[in-house]
Amino acid sequence: MTDVLDGVRNHYRATGLTERLKTALMAFGPEDKRLTPQQLDALDQFHTGGLAATAELAKLAGITADMSVLDVGSGVGGPARLLAATYGCRVTGVDLSEPFVDAARYLTERTGQSGRVSFQAASALELPFEDGRFNVALLQHVAMNISDRARLYREIRRVLKSGGRFATFDVVSNSGEPHYPLPWARTPATSFLLTADATREAIKPAGFRMLAWRDDTEAAKAWFAQLRVSGPPPSPNLGVVMGPDFAQLSANLGRNLMEGRLSVLSAVFEAA
Repeated sequence: MTDVLDGVRNHYRATGLTERLKTALMAFGPEDKRLTPQQLDALDQFHTGGLAATAELAKLAGITADMSVLDVGSGVGGPARLLAATYGCRVTGVDLSEPFVDAARYLTERTGQSGRVSFQAASALELPFEDGRFNVALLQHVAMNISDRARLYREIRRVLKSGGRFATFDVVSNSGEPHYPLPWARTPATSFLLTADATREAIKPAGFRMLAWRDDTEAAKAWFAQLRVSGPPPSPNLGVVMGPDFAQLSANLGRNLMEGRLSVLSAVFEAA
């Protein structure tokens, strides 16, 4: 387990990330200029569909202003900031990568949201919160890095209130080995894809009742097709976070979706 976690950490190592972000964000003006979550869209939404996908998942989960929300695998904090800005809710993000957490805190300061949005470095398999802390937990394009799915979903259930909601937006396997490298894994060593059916069967025993289940593959394919025809991504973009090969990682995900090797699904469950 330790070797796997180290491999995942290494994939998201991002040495010197906050300093790179400071340099990249000079495109928007001086350091003391407040930024909006929308300005950071190309930089901090580390999943298929970008900002619109986060907004759609939040809508599906029924998030409201009085809720406490946990973002598991929060990356550099884009979804957390968007939720707080849109709904006025309090959001806590956790991520295995300390450089990501540091960058998320920096970007949250730049958007003036530190009062409502916070981040901690932690494993999704050992969430540093008491039982029943949150109303909603989000998991976007994270489970593919986690081999012990049963433990992952049990931990998410543990920190949710009874009747709380778990919303997931994930990549699942279909047929054949996917083409690597991919955004979450440069080799199969840190990729733990399940089929859609196996994902559903892993979530339910953790104490969840399914409320919504949706295949978003066609929307994901359309999003990648649009990326291809729209030219180079706006700057700054995820290449600042993941390195110069991110365009290849992203293109491979699109290729796998087009070839039917992978699919994308979103689902919402209620904590029993």
